[in-house]
Amino acid sequence: MKPIWIAMLIVVVTMLGMRGSKITVSLMSLELGASQFLVGVIVALYSLLPMFLGLYAGKLTDRLGVRLPIICGSIGIAIGLLIPGLLPKLPSLFVSAAAIGAAHIFYNVSIQNLIGLMSPREDRARNFSNFAMMMAISGFLGPLLSGVLIDGFGHANTYLFLMLGPLTGVAIMLALPKFAANLRGSAGKTKGGEDDGIKLSGFGLLSNKPLRRVLIMSGILMTGLDLLHFYMPIYCHSIGLSASKIGVIMAAFSAAAFVVRLWMPAIVKRYGERNVLSFALGIATVTYLIIPWVSSVPLLILITFTLGLGMGCGQPLIMMMIYNRAPEGQSGEALGLRQTINHFTHMAVPLAFGAIGSAFGVWPVFLINALMLGGSGYLSHRR
Repeated sequence: MKPIWIAMLIVVVTMLGMRGSKITVSLMSLELGASQFLVGVIVALYSLLPMFLGLYAGKLTDRLGVRLPIICGSIGIAIGLLIPGLLPKLPSLFVSAAAIGAAHIFYNVSIQNLIGLMSPREDRARNFSNFAMMMAISGFLGPLLSGVLIDGFGHANTYLFLMLGPLTGVAIMLALPKFAANLRGSAGKTKGGEDDGIKLSGFGLLSNKPLRRVLIMSGILMTGLDLLHFYMPIYCHSIGLSASKIGVIMAAFSAAAFVVRLWMPAIVKRYGERNVLSFALGIATVTYLIIPWVSSVPLLILITFTLGLGMGCGQPLIMMMIYNRAPEGQSGEALGLRQTINHFTHMAVPLAFGAIGSAFGVWPVFLINALMLGGSGYLSHRR
């Protein structure tokens, strides 16, 4: 098997546990009596430590290589999943969310940098698209399996099953001691970024105007995705749907993302990066305006599938754009800065929308997010 496909396999098994935990933590919190705001606090803990560790993780993978952070990050995710499996109490969910988030930032920055380092420039769009498809597969299987397992075996046992995903990724890495050895961001590569050769540090990368634009767009895109992953299970639970049905609804998004990512290189080549991002934000705007008025399972599946078609190409496109625009030898740091900005969004969205939902109900949450995404998409298109 080619090294790039070994990396893709590691992505699927590791992220299956991560994606499955997002729906499990929301439903388990509600089952244990947590309010919408408290669920938002727990979900925000996934991003509290990564918000501060993102840049450090990027620098680490540039200097030490990608292999060790991937292994250690995957082990940390498994430990985070083990905690509520052994201690199914509300305080355990707080600890678990924080631990999974902290470990995931090291894994995530490193695996993204690994894809870029393994890819010649002419193959980069295809490989990042394939990487995103593997993420979509895990995003499809994680919620689907979690919903079925919760209904059949309970929340705690579901966490224990999800733990097997990242442990499988670790086993693959340990079985292949030469895989990804000596790969780091400072390795010689032709990136073709717009500011190659300019050495900036940390938030100084924001002075790179093309890179800054993409980082802002990344944060906006994450707002829409966060609302889906955080609030959709809460909304579906509020209208009386079972965990299995909620899992199917959430899986529809990733199924659509997989489909659109098959054609992403051709779509970007024809319409351009900026137009594709603007279209993604426009689709998100329309779908979020519709969701609060729908309670039918088939219609909710259709809506989330449509949202996946619109936004599914956004993440791989942004990763590729950031990698290409990062200064030479700082691809990991640029990806880490993206994670810092994204995780600030990950933390702020659940807290803000959880509070709004608790105070005013469902529809203002979706309306406010739709207006943000629609306005950003319009400004992006005009730029």
